[in-house]
Amino acid sequence: MSRNITSIIAGTPVEGATGVRITSTNPARTSEIVADVSPGDASTFVAAAQAARRAQPAWADVPAPVRGRAIAHIGRVVEANAESLAKLVTREIGKPYAEALGEVREIVDTCDFFLGEGRRLYGQTVPSEMPDKQLFTFRNPVGVVSVITAGNFPVAVPSWYLIPALLCGNAVVWKPADYSPACGAALFDLLVRGGGLPDGVLNLVLADGETTFAGLERALEEGLVDKVGFTGSSTVGSRIGELTGRHLQSACLELGGKNPMVVTPSAGLDLAVEAALFSGFGTAGQRCTSLGTVIVHESVHDDFIARFDKATRQATIGDPFSNVVFGPMLDEKFARRFEDFLGWIQPHHSVLGSTAIGRITAANPREGFAGDPDAGIFYHPTNVDGVREDDAIFLNETFGPLVAVTTYRDLGEAIRLANVPGYGLSSSIYTSEPAEVFAFRRSISAGMVSVNNSTSGAEAHLPFGGNGKSGNGSRQSGMWVLDQFTRWQSMNWDYSGRLQKAQMDVTELTPDESFRLAD
Repeated sequence: MSRNITSIIAGTPVEGATGVRITSTNPARTSEIVADVSPGDASTFVAAAQAARRAQPAWADVPAPVRGRAIAHIGRVVEANAESLAKLVTREIGKPYAEALGEVREIVDTCDFFLGEGRRLYGQTVPSEMPDKQLFTFRNPVGVVSVITAGNFPVAVPSWYLIPALLCGNAVVWKPADYSPACGAALFDLLVRGGGLPDGVLNLVLADGETTFAGLERALEEGLVDKVGFTGSSTVGSRIGELTGRHLQSACLELGGKNPMVVTPSAGLDLAVEAALFSGFGTAGQRCTSLGTVIVHESVHDDFIARFDKATRQATIGDPFSNVVFGPMLDEKFARRFEDFLGWIQPHHSVLGSTAIGRITAANPREGFAGDPDAGIFYHPTNVDGVREDDAIFLNETFGPLVAVTTYRDLGEAIRLANVPGYGLSSSIYTSEPAEVFAFRRSISAGMVSVNNSTSGAEAHLPFGGNGKSGNGSRQSGMWVLDQFTRWQSMNWDYSGRLQKAQMDVTELTPDESFRLAD
């Protein structure tokens, strides 16, 4: 059963401006329509920003603990609807149902963390250098926040933006991915109805990327947007960073990754293989934190690659409602792009992990496939061994079920190789040596480091984000994200009855620097 959905501005559905309806289909069964969408245009985005601007002052005046209670209500409503929302995620983007349930749980965890932050939006009382004067700091909401998110985590990642932004007293314009509109509409309903948000505090815009960019550009020019949060590709992220920079704003950018896993001689290989399988092929390798390259010590390379090949070949792929390691590609456009990445495989590479490469079909089968491969957009898992540091497959994110493997001789070389691609999101090291752990942590460029754990997996109270091509240093999740959605304001209050000038009217004690103790 499909849904008819459209943008919602100030609580009112908006008929699409283009007049051309688009459809969202199930990537595991492309004949199934999940949603019919009436998309908006650039003016829709601007109208949503105007509505948010009108609604924001009254929302900011709601006491922060009361806003925290709204977040608490959202968490409970999401929890009560967890199975329905997870099923929708699986239908619309093909994420295995067990993973989809975990994604929904992440929304609940985010709400559980931030409901208490409504009582902890602390400022400070700071001592003054002069008498009869007090200094204070306050957190103020930034105003109107524009959030643009990808669809590989269509409900969890948006919650990382929406929940803290709303808690801090901002109004929001949210544009979900154009290939996961039904998930976006469902989460919008849960937040608005569950949280009892006033009209205009959260607005939903359904549009494609270029339309959204044009609308954002206009909204910034008209002074309607004060902060932009974006999750997506490094290419688009750089465009948004450039656009916001022209308006003296710094966007919160969470971008792609080429995430390394270093396997040392002391590593437990079975555990490392299990992690490589999960982080390399979970969500069909379509996570920003997906494993990019395994950098394995030459002394254990052959043993590791044999185990990894065996585990990958034994992994069940197919119907995401079955017990599978991964299901389909998110959308046909990602399949087309993945075909380009497969074209980067060179004669000096060894290809392992499956009976073939490319799209899984009846004519190009995968042993043990669950379901009908011709019904959806399924791809063989691909391990590419013998990768060199100047290979395109080593240097670039390969969004899909592909893991590169290379070797190193000493830890310094491993760290250098891990940093070469220029991304800096997530990283992992498998070792039994504490000295290697801290040497790796100190020199790796990634914003997140896992020890004897996979590159994928975030907890709602730990900062999430990357450096280099993976982001601009901004962080999501936990208390750290509050700095994205608030602005510090300082206040000094002089009740002395006279003008006291800082750095000038300061009492100084006179020391006797010639003083010496008697012998």
